[in-house]
Amino acid sequence: MAVGVTGRVAVVTGAARGIGAATVRALAADGWSVLAVDIAAGDPDLPYPLGSTADLAAVVADAPDRVHPFVADVRDPDAVEAAVGMAENRWGGVGCRDRLCRRDCGRPAALAGTGGRTAGGARRQPRCVLTLARAAIPALLRRPRPRHGRFLAVASAAATRGLPDLAAYCAAKAGVAGLIRALGRELGGTGITANAVSPGSTDTPILAESARLYGLPNAEAFAAQQPIGRLLEPREIAAVLAFLAGPGSSGMTGAVVPVDGGLAL
Repeated sequence: MAVGVTGRVAVVTGAARGIGAATVRALAADGWSVLAVDIAAGDPDLPYPLGSTADLAAVVADAPDRVHPFVADVRDPDAVEAAVGMAENRWGGVGCRDRLCRRDCGRPAALAGTGGRTAGGARRQPRCVLTLARAAIPALLRRPRPRHGRFLAVASAAATRGLPDLAAYCAAKAGVAGLIRALGRELGGTGITANAVSPGSTDTPILAESARLYGLPNAEAFAAQQPIGRLLEPREIAAVLAFLAGPGSSGMTGAVVPVDGGLAL
């Protein structure tokens, strides 16, 4: 398949629904070629359903000329390596392919880990982001200098704000934030940056599961805890991730950007 018009290639995990799906759509609308990665199957360890093959197909259908699906479990290092390899093979490498690219063009590759789980799956989140980093960052570094790459992750307001009955989730998201800060230092001078967003209560299936754990009637009950007085939409988180993937974030690395409606205040 030909490279996208701008030559920008992204790999997005957790792409079948929620913030991941919104991120795929935002990047594709901005001209990126996107490999949309998701397990697209249930997990017997979790008491709620994950995204399905139909969900992933619907995301691809919104921009079939730019988005390609890839079914993989991000807990499996071999599967993540295969996903990154697919992006390299399909679009001729993970990175900016524009031969007229200037050193400061800011047209990078982006590797975005957007999947999230609560309850039993929370403990796996830092490991999943680390697995993605171990596969993605070497691919970004394989690009010739001057290179431009973005490694992005989704933390949570729970990384800095303690939430009752969700100790494992809070610890997991704090781990993601710490990993991003460390990567920001380690990647200094390489042309690759690492940043994250830290969402507040966002209208996703995971928030509905949190409502169930707390015995609340629905996810909307969480809106009152945010100063903006409403739940966030996945597209609002995705918009900031798209910004972090683009040229405007060239001076940022190791940052964990709150997109939380004021929840952490």
